[in-house]
Amino acid sequence: MSLGIVMLVHDALDRAEQLVRHWSTHGCPVVVHVDAHVTQEDFSNFTGALSDLSNVRFCRRRHCKWGTWSLVAASQTASEAMLETFPDVQHVLLASGSCLPLRPISEMRSYLNNRPQTDFIESVTTEDVPWTIGGLDIERFTLRFPFSWKRQRRLFDAYVSIQRRLGVKRDIPDGLIPHLGSQWWCLTRATLSAILNDPLRSANDRYFRQVWIPDESYYQTLARRHSSRIESRSLTLSKFDFQGKPHVFYDDHLQLLRRSDCFVARKAWRYAGKLYDSFLSEQPSVMTGAEPNPGKIDRIFTKAIERRTKGRPGLYMPSRFPRPGHEGNMTAARYTVLEGFTELFEGFDEWLTSTVNARVHGHLFAEDKVHFAGGVQDFFGALTDSASLRDYNPKAFLTNLIWNTRGERQCFQYGPRDNQDLSWDIAKDSNARIYVVSGAWAVPLFQSNRNFSDIRGEAARLQRIESEHLTALRSSYARARTQIWSLADFVLNPSEVLQSVVEDIGPQKTGALTSLPKMKPLQGFGQFLQDLKNQGMHPYLMGDFPARHDLVPTTRISRKPYLVK
Repeated sequence: MSLGIVMLVHDALDRAEQLVRHWSTHGCPVVVHVDAHVTQEDFSNFTGALSDLSNVRFCRRRHCKWGTWSLVAASQTASEAMLETFPDVQHVLLASGSCLPLRPISEMRSYLNNRPQTDFIESVTTEDVPWTIGGLDIERFTLRFPFSWKRQRRLFDAYVSIQRRLGVKRDIPDGLIPHLGSQWWCLTRATLSAILNDPLRSANDRYFRQVWIPDESYYQTLARRHSSRIESRSLTLSKFDFQGKPHVFYDDHLQLLRRSDCFVARKAWRYAGKLYDSFLSEQPSVMTGAEPNPGKIDRIFTKAIERRTKGRPGLYMPSRFPRPGHEGNMTAARYTVLEGFTELFEGFDEWLTSTVNARVHGHLFAEDKVHFAGGVQDFFGALTDSASLRDYNPKAFLTNLIWNTRGERQCFQYGPRDNQDLSWDIAKDSNARIYVVSGAWAVPLFQSNRNFSDIRGEAARLQRIESEHLTALRSSYARARTQIWSLADFVLNPSEVLQSVVEDIGPQKTGALTSLPKMKPLQGFGQFLQDLKNQGMHPYLMGDFPARHDLVPTTRISRKPYLVK
């Protein structure tokens, strides 16, 4: 007996009963917390239906509300009962009544037995997460939230505004570094016991009662204090839309869920009979030994959100009616912006110069100077390589360069280490052709010999800068033609990407590509990213780099990258 399940149930008791029975009959003790909003009659019927299972317990019930302390309190009560009643349990998984196991329970138990001291909980600092909105990142830990965000939205917003104007702030307890993450964790017995038996628990609980959405921060923060080894990821697949609402999985998601290799998925629709019948069956697994890999399906969800929020080109409707711009083109001719390529390839500028009929510059907006093609100090239009003169008006510098070289295609490199004052300008310029390999800035950090704590801080800084830049490229105001690949997608098929870049820039000197620039070695890069996660930094722009093995480039034709226009 190595795995115990703490389950929070509030509706769909028929499906919850089916899930409890599945966990229980496969050797996992279950402690169930049933929301006190469930009627006594339904609760009695539910407990009676499971009375034949000797390893199922029910804990004291609480009234639970979204985003409040009640959810943490419910998980505490159930976890205490689990640790007290089942001494053989070494890992405890928090699940809901709609969390559907995707793989045989024996595989999950074996996976955890091979990692007896590892806690699986997404836990990253507020500066490193992309999902905090409305300014409530660190403020969720320093302000008070007595009103419900869902049911009392006006009072919630007004009270937050008053606290901001008055400068009211709560003190974060000494020794606590706020972390955020998915509420669906799997902790070792030692870590969970340490959290629940912490001598400062009463003070910790009192503080987190006033934190906004504490179920996404309580265990995530305290695990950092008590855990000896954290894998900053959840074993439960949970996806959210652009409004922060969880995706619901239906019958037509069956193959999608199988491809994820994850152990558990949240949340399955209660009437998705095909999902429950397939995953709760006794059929032998076809994924034995596979590492959980939700990144396999991330692109599908990304494209779904893109379709929902951006719509389709030329399709107008009240929910997505665009706000037209009133300005003309910023520049006089087309030009190409390449982001992440020099970080990935050795001698990329020289290779591209020999391949296309275009002027290929280095980083025109680098911190030290302007890197013109050929390393010249002066360029057409009396432009110099002085960074101070360029930064006096970066927009005018670019428009001058394009104007003075009309008839010759200009290409230059750009990245998060460069001057970012031009980020929105090139995003709104319809003459810009922008190619981005997101997260490529991490390769020089990976190959550096710097202290890892310095690397983590620099990685967080560069990721924030690139994330803001990508926001500009994807905004409704952007008019540039942009193609974006995550670093993981690019590495798998670089030849096709380079071919499309070369074809878009203009006529080639030698026809079809016959050679490619030399890619810098990336052996161990996936583990480098996992180490960043384990240190509390969330590198989400690189795509999915498995920690256990390296990605191998292939000549397979990949799907077209999405366009942001």
